[in-house]
Amino acid sequence: MNRARHIAIGLIVITAAAIFTVAVMRICATRRPHVELERDLFPVMGIDLSAHNGDVEFDKVAEAGVSFVFLKASEGTTFRDPKFKENYEAARKAGIRTGAYHFFRFDGDGYDQGRNFLDAVDSLDLDLPLAIDIEEWGNPENCSTDKVVESIRGMIFALEGCRHKVILYTNKRGYERFVRGRLDEMPVWVCSFTNPPITTDNWTLWQHSHESHIDGIKGKVDLNTFNGDSLSWETWLDAVNNERPTRLMQ
Repeated sequence: MNRARHIAIGLIVITAAAIFTVAVMRICATRRPHVELERDLFPVMGIDLSAHNGDVEFDKVAEAGVSFVFLKASEGTTFRDPKFKENYEAARKAGIRTGAYHFFRFDGDGYDQGRNFLDAVDSLDLDLPLAIDIEEWGNPENCSTDKVVESIRGMIFALEGCRHKVILYTNKRGYERFVRGRLDEMPVWVCSFTNPPITTDNWTLWQHSHESHIDGIKGKVDLNTFNGDSLSWETWLDAVNNERPTRLMQ
């Protein structure tokens, strides 16, 4: 009897340990900033870069299968990324669809940030919507959600007033706080390391990795994809570029 009892207890312990191990592995897996995608389902691959990525060999990036790139152009009301123009010219020369993004400051006037962004990209031939990067990381913690959203709307007004298409970049937390139920009319570029990226299919671009490696870029790089096949991608690009932007009125 005692032997059978010991065997039963041992089986329970082994089972509990196995369940615990699987649970820990799943938790660790969700924390990894990377989701591996099936390229048959998501054939359009893109990256986003700033001066922090250093010198980039865009010919090699294009050969690696990268279809599009978002380049950091500006931040707040005055900052400009020092590599933006150089990266823009090299990416275009390599035949990569090119866009620009602005890191949004919660403590800066939205319309003024729009002016800064527009001045940074003025006269450039961009293929992608202007992206507003909305992140809690790197921003003050004491800003109310309502005021941040109001400021974002001010920036959208400035950009769309010059006939630019706009897309909002944010992570899952930012989507729930700033976009869902507030800016639902805006296209979304979501950073997420779960598949699907958010509970709704209301997303256009998905940043699904912070630790990818692409030929021509030193170190890790963010990897993105489009929500659709290659034909849908071309149709979307045509819709983005069906109007010519104008300069912001001074």
